[in-house]
Amino acid sequence: MTQPAPDAHASDTPVAFPQARSCPFSPPESYARMRERPGPTRAVIPSGKEPWLLTGFTDVRTALSHPASSSDARHPAFPALGDGEQQVAAELRPFIRMDPPDHTRVRRMLVGEFTVRRVREMRPAIEAICREQAEHLLSLPTPADLVSEYANRVSTTVICRLLGVPMEDLEFFRRITSVAGARNSTAQEVGAALGELFALIDRLIDEKAEDPGDDLISRLVNGPLAREEITRHSLLSQIGITLNAGHETTRNMIPLAALDLLRNPDQMDLLRDDPGLWPAAVDELLRHLSVADVITLRVATEDIPLESGTIPAGDGYIALLGAANHDPEAFPDPERLDLTRTQRNHVAFGYGVHQCVGQNLGRLELEVALRVLFERVPGLRLAAPLEELPQRSASTIFGLDEVPVAW
Repeated sequence: MTQPAPDAHASDTPVAFPQARSCPFSPPESYARMRERPGPTRAVIPSGKEPWLLTGFTDVRTALSHPASSSDARHPAFPALGDGEQQVAAELRPFIRMDPPDHTRVRRMLVGEFTVRRVREMRPAIEAICREQAEHLLSLPTPADLVSEYANRVSTTVICRLLGVPMEDLEFFRRITSVAGARNSTAQEVGAALGELFALIDRLIDEKAEDPGDDLISRLVNGPLAREEITRHSLLSQIGITLNAGHETTRNMIPLAALDLLRNPDQMDLLRDDPGLWPAAVDELLRHLSVADVITLRVATEDIPLESGTIPAGDGYIALLGAANHDPEAFPDPERLDLTRTQRNHVAFGYGVHQCVGQNLGRLELEVALRVLFERVPGLRLAAPLEELPQRSASTIFGLDEVPVAW
């Protein structure tokens, strides 16, 4: 193993990672303690590897934008948190686990689907989906689960409509993404779950080659695939990761953000008085909650100099987005939800060349889902003690498994 940076926490016993949140609305308390000490922190993860943890806002952005920052899961030091994660990513090679130029080539095929203009055109459809699911929620006896009966249904419907996936079974996709995103899933379990998903996508590729529609899969099949710019195997992987990421992030953000607003009634009042604050509110909620905290797994292919030290060449590291988004040097009083906050440079969607390609859709979907929810269910309230809500701590994307609500 490469010698660590002189000013890193090399002399300390590595900290066990990942760590659970004590409060669902904030990253683990240990992040603040790590950030107060000089240099990156050495950690030990379930695989036995010892990557570095980055917690400062400047360090995180510097490391993620450095040309020596590699996302390639095939690297031996890649700090996958689940035993099955690295093996599956190395075999399937989704574009989020590629480096340029391969990453650039595949990302270019997708980016046009998520431009501001294209996403803006989707607003009426997303509003209709959210209204329909809000009415579904209201039709249920209370308490009802905000996760399964609203957030999951909204997020699955939106991403499946975008891709052109038939909506025959909402829970099929929920089950697949739960297994694929869980840190404790084995390679066999992840492979079996993704195998079911890829079987469906493989059939859709054939169907849309014969009868294309106005959807992402049709455009990819009759564009890059037809021109042999991408292999069928790679196309399956890219569609799969787009479906998984598009579903899982919003599924977790919607109920958590709704609770965050409910526990801050002064901020909710601001939105009632000025609905024009909703876009800013979404960015502040994304910063505050940082549900994709640990998705930025990297390897340094060369020494990466940071403000606080150096990540040695050949070492893995994890840029903790939640820690960066709660760095008081970047965001004063970071634990406070402040919808009037002027800083909009959070890293909830990552940073650098791998910044989330679907962030425009994610922002719009979260805004519409929350606005419709509070407009249609103005008396919404949590129907169980907050501390009893089961957290999805074993998942790549943080969230809550159940959120019983009443109105």
